Amino acid sequence: MTEIIYNLTDYTDQPNVDWPERLFITGIDTDAGKSYVTGRLAVMMMRDGLKPITQKFVQTGNHDVSEDIEVHRRIMGTGMLPVDEQRLTAPLIYSYPASPELAAAIDGTVVDTDRIAECTDLLLREYDHVLIEGAGGLMVPLKGDYLTIDYIRDHNLPVVLVTNATLGSINHTLLALNAINTYGLKLFAVVFNHHFDNDKPIAEDTHRYVKSWVERHNPETLFIDVESLT
Repeated sequence: MTEIIYNLTDYTDQPNVDWPERLFITGIDTDAGKSYVTGRLAVMMMRDGLKPITQKFVQTGNHDVSEDIEVHRRIMGTGMLPVDEQRLTAPLIYSYPASPELAAAIDGTVVDTDRIAECTDLLLREYDHVLIEGAGGLMVPLKGDYLTIDYIRDHNLPVVLVTNATLGSINHTLLALNAINTYGLKLFAVVFNHHFDNDKPIAEDTHRYVKSWVERHNPETLFIDVESLT
Protein backbone atom coordinates (compact mmCIF):
# COMPACT_ATOMS: atom_id res chain seq x y z
CA MET A 1 0.00 0.00 0.00
CA THR A 2 1.26 3.47 -0.93
CA GLU A 3 0.31 6.38 1.35
CA ILE A 4 -0.01 10.01 0.27
CA ILE A 5 -0.34 12.89 2.74
CA TYR A 6 -1.96 15.89 1.11
CA ASN A 7 -3.15 19.38 2.03
CA LEU A 8 -4.00 22.42 -0.06
CA THR A 9 -0.48 23.85 -0.09
CA ASP A 10 1.61 20.73 -0.40
CA TYR A 11 1.57 16.95 -0.48
CA THR A 12 4.51 14.91 0.73
CA ASP A 13 6.08 11.63 -0.36
CA GLN A 14 4.16 11.86 -3.61
CA PRO A 15 4.70 8.76 -5.77
CA ASN A 16 4.19 8.61 -9.50
CA VAL A 17 0.48 7.83 -9.61
CA ASP A 18 -0.95 6.11 -12.67
CA TRP A 19 -4.32 7.86 -12.61
CA PRO A 20 -7.12 5.99 -14.42
CA GLU A 21 -8.95 7.75 -17.22
CA ARG A 22 -12.18 7.56 -15.18
CA LEU A 23 -12.56 7.44 -11.41
CA PHE A 24 -15.71 7.13 -9.35
CA ILE A 25 -15.57 8.91 -5.99
CA THR A 26 -17.98 7.55 -3.40
CA GLY A 27 -18.28 7.88 0.36
CA ILE A 28 -19.20 5.87 3.41
CA ASP A 29 -22.31 8.05 3.77
CA THR A 30 -23.90 11.22 2.42
CA ASP A 31 -21.71 13.70 4.31
CA ALA A 32 -18.32 11.99 4.13
CA GLY A 33 -16.75 14.90 2.22
CA LYS A 34 -16.90 13.59 -1.36
CA SER A 35 -17.18 17.00 -3.01
CA TYR A 36 -14.17 18.43 -1.20
CA VAL A 37 -12.08 15.34 -1.84
CA THR A 38 -13.07 15.24 -5.52
CA GLY A 39 -11.88 18.83 -5.95
CA ARG A 40 -8.62 18.11 -4.17
CA LEU A 41 -7.92 15.01 -6.22
CA ALA A 42 -8.37 17.16 -9.31
CA VAL A 43 -5.81 19.61 -7.92
CA MET A 44 -3.39 16.74 -7.28
CA MET A 45 -3.74 15.66 -10.89
CA MET A 46 -3.31 19.22 -12.14
CA ARG A 47 -0.08 19.47 -10.15
CA ASP A 48 1.07 16.31 -11.90
CA GLY A 49 0.64 18.12 -15.22
CA LEU A 50 -2.62 16.40 -16.15
CA LYS A 51 -5.87 17.87 -17.42
CA PRO A 52 -8.72 16.51 -15.27
CA ILE A 53 -12.37 17.48 -15.08
CA THR A 54 -14.92 16.60 -12.43
CA GLN A 55 -18.46 15.41 -12.99
CA LYS A 56 -21.40 15.09 -10.59
CA PHE A 57 -23.05 11.72 -11.18
CA VAL A 58 -26.54 12.84 -10.08
CA GLN A 59 -27.24 16.13 -8.26
CA THR A 60 -30.29 16.37 -6.04
CA GLY A 61 -31.65 19.33 -4.10
CA ASN A 62 -30.62 21.86 -6.75
CA HIS A 63 -32.07 23.76 -9.71
CA ASP A 64 -30.13 24.20 -12.98
CA VAL A 65 -26.65 24.39 -11.37
CA SER A 66 -24.88 21.73 -9.30
CA GLU A 67 -23.64 23.07 -5.97
CA ASP A 68 -21.11 20.22 -5.81
CA ILE A 69 -19.60 21.22 -9.16
CA GLU A 70 -19.32 24.77 -7.77
CA VAL A 71 -17.36 23.34 -4.82
CA HIS A 72 -15.04 21.47 -7.20
CA ARG A 73 -14.34 24.58 -9.28
CA ARG A 74 -13.69 26.73 -6.20
CA ILE A 75 -11.10 24.25 -4.96
CA MET A 76 -9.56 23.87 -8.42
CA GLY A 77 -9.44 27.66 -8.81
CA THR A 78 -10.91 27.58 -12.31
CA GLY A 79 -14.33 29.13 -11.87
CA MET A 80 -17.24 27.59 -13.72
CA LEU A 81 -16.27 26.21 -17.13
CA PRO A 82 -17.99 25.97 -20.54
CA VAL A 83 -18.60 22.24 -19.99
CA ASP A 84 -20.44 23.17 -16.78
CA GLU A 85 -22.69 25.58 -18.68
CA GLN A 86 -23.35 22.81 -21.21
CA ARG A 87 -24.45 20.53 -18.34
CA LEU A 88 -21.92 17.87 -19.34
CA THR A 89 -20.50 17.86 -15.81
CA ALA A 90 -23.92 17.65 -14.13
CA PRO A 91 -26.24 15.98 -16.63
CA LEU A 92 -28.95 15.10 -14.12
CA ILE A 93 -30.12 17.74 -11.61
CA TYR A 94 -33.24 17.20 -9.53
CA SER A 95 -34.90 19.67 -7.21
CA TYR A 96 -35.67 17.53 -4.17
CA PRO A 97 -32.84 16.57 -1.74
CA ALA A 98 -33.34 12.82 -1.72
CA SER A 99 -32.07 9.64 -3.35
CA PRO A 100 -31.74 9.94 -7.13
CA GLU A 101 -34.67 7.57 -7.64
CA LEU A 102 -37.03 9.53 -5.36
CA ALA A 103 -35.81 12.94 -6.52
CA ALA A 104 -36.33 11.99 -10.15
CA ALA A 105 -39.83 10.66 -9.39
CA ILE A 106 -40.78 13.89 -7.61
CA ASP A 107 -39.67 15.81 -10.69
CA GLY A 108 -41.75 13.50 -12.87
CA THR A 109 -38.95 11.58 -14.56
CA VAL A 110 -36.53 8.67 -14.09
CA VAL A 111 -32.75 8.55 -13.76
CA ASP A 112 -31.22 8.36 -17.24
CA THR A 113 -27.97 6.49 -16.63
CA ASP A 114 -27.22 6.39 -20.36
CA ARG A 115 -27.09 10.20 -20.36
CA ILE A 116 -24.53 10.18 -17.53
CA ALA A 117 -22.26 7.79 -19.42
CA GLU A 118 -22.68 9.76 -22.66
CA CYS A 119 -21.59 12.97 -20.93
CA THR A 120 -18.56 11.23 -19.40
CA ASP A 121 -17.51 10.13 -22.89
CA LEU A 122 -17.97 13.66 -24.24
CA LEU A 123 -15.83 15.11 -21.44
CA LEU A 124 -13.02 12.71 -22.30
CA ARG A 125 -12.80 14.27 -25.77
CA GLU A 126 -11.51 17.45 -24.12
CA TYR A 127 -9.94 16.25 -20.85
CA ASP A 128 -7.44 13.56 -19.87
CA HIS A 129 -9.38 12.27 -16.86
CA VAL A 130 -12.90 12.46 -15.45
CA LEU A 131 -13.49 12.30 -11.69
CA ILE A 132 -17.11 11.25 -11.19
CA GLU A 133 -18.55 12.17 -7.80
CA GLY A 134 -21.38 9.91 -6.69
CA ALA A 135 -24.60 10.84 -4.91
CA GLY A 136 -24.54 9.48 -1.37
CA GLY A 137 -23.04 6.02 -0.90
CA LEU A 138 -22.64 2.87 -2.94
CA MET A 139 -26.05 1.37 -2.28
CA VAL A 140 -28.12 4.43 -3.20
CA PRO A 141 -31.03 3.45 -5.51
CA LEU A 142 -31.10 4.84 -9.04
CA LYS A 143 -34.00 2.89 -10.56
CA GLY A 144 -35.71 0.19 -8.53
CA ASP A 145 -33.18 -2.49 -7.66
CA TYR A 146 -30.53 -0.83 -9.82
CA LEU A 147 -28.09 0.84 -7.42
CA THR A 148 -25.11 3.16 -7.77
CA ILE A 149 -22.78 0.21 -7.26
CA ASP A 150 -24.42 -1.54 -10.23
CA TYR A 151 -23.64 1.45 -12.45
CA ILE A 152 -20.02 1.43 -11.25
CA ARG A 153 -19.69 -2.27 -12.04
CA ASP A 154 -21.45 -2.03 -15.40
CA HIS A 155 -19.10 0.77 -16.51
CA ASN A 156 -15.97 -0.81 -15.01
CA LEU A 157 -15.10 2.29 -12.97
CA PRO A 158 -12.23 2.22 -10.46
CA VAL A 159 -13.42 3.44 -7.06
CA VAL A 160 -12.14 6.02 -4.59
CA LEU A 161 -13.76 5.56 -1.18
CA VAL A 162 -13.91 8.63 1.09
CA THR A 163 -14.02 7.92 4.82
CA ASN A 164 -13.50 9.91 8.00
CA ALA A 165 -13.32 9.74 11.79
CA THR A 166 -16.96 10.34 12.69
CA LEU A 167 -18.32 7.91 15.26
CA GLY A 168 -19.42 4.74 13.48
CA SER A 169 -17.25 5.26 10.45
CA ILE A 170 -15.22 2.08 10.97
CA ASN A 171 -18.41 0.07 10.60
CA HIS A 172 -19.54 2.09 7.57
CA THR A 173 -16.09 1.86 5.97
CA LEU A 174 -15.81 -1.90 6.33
CA LEU A 175 -19.34 -2.37 4.98
CA ALA A 176 -18.42 -0.26 1.92
CA LEU A 177 -15.15 -2.11 1.40
CA ASN A 178 -16.97 -5.44 1.65
CA ALA A 179 -19.50 -4.31 -0.95
CA ILE A 180 -16.70 -3.18 -3.28
CA ASN A 181 -14.98 -6.56 -2.98
CA THR A 182 -18.24 -8.51 -3.30
CA TYR A 183 -19.10 -6.70 -6.54
CA GLY A 184 -15.60 -7.27 -7.88
CA LEU A 185 -14.82 -3.57 -8.24
CA LYS A 186 -11.30 -2.15 -8.43
CA LEU A 187 -10.54 -0.13 -5.29
CA PHE A 188 -8.12 2.50 -6.55
CA ALA A 189 -7.81 4.56 -3.37
CA VAL A 190 -9.17 5.09 0.12
CA VAL A 191 -9.15 8.75 1.16
CA PHE A 192 -9.23 9.57 4.87
CA ASN A 193 -10.84 12.97 5.28
CA HIS A 194 -9.37 14.56 8.44
CA HIS A 195 -11.88 17.42 8.40
CA PHE A 196 -13.99 15.52 10.94
CA ASP A 197 -11.18 14.78 13.44
CA ASN A 198 -13.10 16.33 16.33
CA ASP A 199 -12.41 13.62 18.94
CA LYS A 200 -8.68 12.87 19.09
CA PRO A 201 -8.81 9.30 20.53
CA ILE A 202 -11.57 8.28 18.11
CA ALA A 203 -9.87 9.97 15.15
CA GLU A 204 -6.49 8.37 15.83
CA ASP A 205 -7.96 4.90 16.41
CA THR A 206 -10.24 5.11 13.36
CA HIS A 207 -7.37 6.20 11.13
CA ARG A 208 -5.10 3.46 12.47
CA TYR A 209 -7.74 0.76 12.08
CA VAL A 210 -8.89 1.73 8.57
CA LYS A 211 -5.34 2.16 7.30
CA SER A 212 -4.30 -1.20 8.74
CA TRP A 213 -7.37 -2.91 7.24
CA VAL A 214 -6.67 -1.52 3.78
CA GLU A 215 -3.01 -2.47 4.03
CA ARG A 216 -3.92 -6.08 4.89
CA HIS A 217 -6.88 -6.63 2.58
CA ASN A 218 -6.21 -4.28 -0.35
CA PRO A 219 -2.43 -3.82 -0.42
CA GLU A 220 -2.43 -2.49 -3.99
CA THR A 221 -4.74 0.40 -3.04
CA LEU A 222 -3.56 3.98 -2.48
CA PHE A 223 -4.23 5.40 0.99
CA ILE A 224 -4.54 9.18 0.87
CA ASP A 225 -4.71 11.44 3.94
CA VAL A 226 -6.40 14.73 3.14
CA GLU A 227 -5.13 16.89 5.98
CA SER A 228 -6.89 20.18 5.38
CA LEU A 229 -10.32 20.96 3.99
CA THR A 230 -10.64 24.52 5.26
